[in-house]
Amino acid sequence: MTQRVALVTGVSRRIGIGAAVGRTLVDQGWQVLLSGLPAYDRAQPHGDDPDGVPALLAELGDRAGHVTADLLDPAAPGRLVAEALARHGRLDAVVAVHAYSTHTPLGGLRAAEIDRHLLVNVRATLLLAEAFAAAFTAGTGGRLVLFSSGQRLGPMPGELAYAASKAAVENLTLQLAPLLIGDGITVNCVNPGPTDTGYAPPDVHAAVAQLFPGGRWGTPQDAARLVGFLCSTDAGWLTGQVIDSEGGFRRHR
Repeated sequence: MTQRVALVTGVSRRIGIGAAVGRTLVDQGWQVLLSGLPAYDRAQPHGDDPDGVPALLAELGDRAGHVTADLLDPAAPGRLVAEALARHGRLDAVVAVHAYSTHTPLGGLRAAEIDRHLLVNVRATLLLAEAFAAAFTAGTGGRLVLFSSGQRLGPMPGELAYAASKAAVENLTLQLAPLLIGDGITVNCVNPGPTDTGYAPPDVHAAVAQLFPGGRWGTPQDAARLVGFLCSTDAGWLTGQVIDSEGGFRRHR
């Protein structure tokens, strides 16, 4: 078997970044195992995409599969890597798009909610990296791509727990890169900036669009194209980088 295999987490809605990453990798010839938790999106204000997973699998054909996984479970990352190996006999890339995010302002913080952010966004990501490193035996061409939201570039006062957890993911990129390069795995982190995945109400959408020089939000495909490059052989010299792919987004006018 020579076809490269990627595990992509955070895939449940067709409009999401994870789905766009899956499409891009399949277009580039990858076999992909997608993972997500539709129940999480169902509980969010934007709602879920009831037909999302079946429709996406129908779109991608026999190069894609999907596993439902709750990354609050500490065993879930290892199971996902094991499932990829069981289905395909190899795993060449992990793209960790998953995120847990709820309203956590100062004065309204709850310990359990802080913990959920850290467990899903940080612990699960670290355990995915460990399981992937243990499973990767090719010696070259491995790719670990993480996702941030640019927390070091400006405050997120209504999402303190999310901001803290994603800042930790950026630091994990710096910590893991030198540890995994000897195994042939590069580690990079994408900050896609505000991305139009259908969560913003019309007034917020219009106001944020004005903060981009080009007058539009980022799209899931903008992020996916960067992931496609980072997973390609052309990106073999890039590691330990947090890449701000924000279309010139200005946090202050």
